[in-house]
Amino acid sequence: MNSPHIPSTPAVLMLKAALIPFSTHFYTYEEKGGTATSSRALGVNEHEVIKTLIMADEKASPLIVLMHGDLQVSTKNLARHLGVKHIEPCSALVAQRHSGYLVGGTSPFGTRKKMPVYVQNSIWDLPHIYINGGRRGFLVRITPDSLTQLLPVTPVNVAITT
Repeated sequence: MNSPHIPSTPAVLMLKAALIPFSTHFYTYEEKGGTATSSRALGVNEHEVIKTLIMADEKASPLIVLMHGDLQVSTKNLARHLGVKHIEPCSALVAQRHSGYLVGGTSPFGTRKKMPVYVQNSIWDLPHIYINGGRRGFLVRITPDSLTQLLPVTPVNVAITT
């Protein structure tokens, strides 16, 4: 469902400033509902809904991982790829402090702190993706190539099924 009112989140402002075409998609947010809730509400494949995960290495250096909604991140493989001892998800409070977004509304665009962004390489196989627009219950639909236009991304292959 599209809404005539587009929230002025840092993510939306960044997309508009870069002239990236996007459409807005709203759904009823459910605590801990994740991408299963948004994909079901929007009637799209969960593989096309991209999670924005804030993680950190053993030195507490934050990073962003973009992953398909129906897959998980192998933190062991990501740590090996980055040459660090380990990677783990940040707590909700720490993630919010780094990103400036509430968990469940985290967008990779317009984050408070600049962080390296690692993108599961199979995301570029999709014609379009749904990614958080910076507010709970709000996704934007963009092409995967928009990621490289807006962010300093590094492709990785760290997906595992659950």
